[in-house]
Amino acid sequence: MFDLLMSADMMMADPDGMAELLVARLGIHSHPRWRQAFDDHPYIAHFLRVHKSLAISPTRIEPQWHLDKPNQGDPMFHDFLDSLKAYQGEHRPMVTHSIVLTLPTERLNVLVDKLMRRKQRFRLAQRTPDMPFDRLWLGVTPEDPHYEPSVDGGLCIEVMANEPLQLPPETFANPAPQVLNPEPGQMIRVSARGYIVRDLDDTLRRVSANLDWEPGGPVQALEQEGYRKATMKFGLANSATLDVIEPTCWNSDAGRYLHTWGPGPYYIRIAVNGLAAKAEDLTARGTRFTWIDESEAVGGKPLIRVDPADVRGQLFEFHEL
Repeated sequence: MFDLLMSADMMMADPDGMAELLVARLGIHSHPRWRQAFDDHPYIAHFLRVHKSLAISPTRIEPQWHLDKPNQGDPMFHDFLDSLKAYQGEHRPMVTHSIVLTLPTERLNVLVDKLMRRKQRFRLAQRTPDMPFDRLWLGVTPEDPHYEPSVDGGLCIEVMANEPLQLPPETFANPAPQVLNPEPGQMIRVSARGYIVRDLDDTLRRVSANLDWEPGGPVQALEQEGYRKATMKFGLANSATLDVIEPTCWNSDAGRYLHTWGPGPYYIRIAVNGLAAKAEDLTARGTRFTWIDESEAVGGKPLIRVDPADVRGQLFEFHEL
């Protein structure tokens, strides 16, 4: 249904400082041109990359924050954003401004037609000189700009077209482009974004009925991890997946997170070439982490889990490509 998970975002004050922190702590790449800010859309967003090529890693890391100023480009957005924060919980460490999915313009048009026929709640942002393209939010309407999960099952989805992203043509190559002769410990791509829900079956039912979006395979039961997982894949093979998770044990890591902070964004998982070398890099950066010898989450292979306290409460993981 969709081509790309555009970013693994995190909404927090001081996104500039968070971008600098992720560069220092994790080695993620930044560039002044990857910082986005507009006068008529009062927000700051950094579209950081784990690999400098978008063809290799089209899903970016996005620390961002919306400023307390009038939004001339989208006057309703502040109300919507407040409702989104309220839905996820005021004190939740990991909060999304939207799970942004992309697809070609012609398929976006088809999706909007379907939503209209199915009488589903959605809102389009007005086009502006800074953003002269369509952006669509689910579970909200112009007359009632407050998010509710009836359409997307609580995934807080925004949809936009591929074309404004200006991805390099090789991004769409088949087979997908790969890194030639990667360095030891080199980050290759964002491989997955986790998202916790309370009722996985209900979420899957809603995105199937309303969006025609299906998991990439059967729902998995990961007993050691203490959750059920649906892997939502994308048309671009190098896109991160969206791993929709329902905890099955209250005292698993995912279960404790759900019952402490509520549903919403969870891990950001990054594939690397040589996990031991990445561990050495993190140690040299003074970044604390846990090495898990056998993680069911990555097929029984090792996993690095960064201490959230070192990255302002965000959950970053590394695994072997």
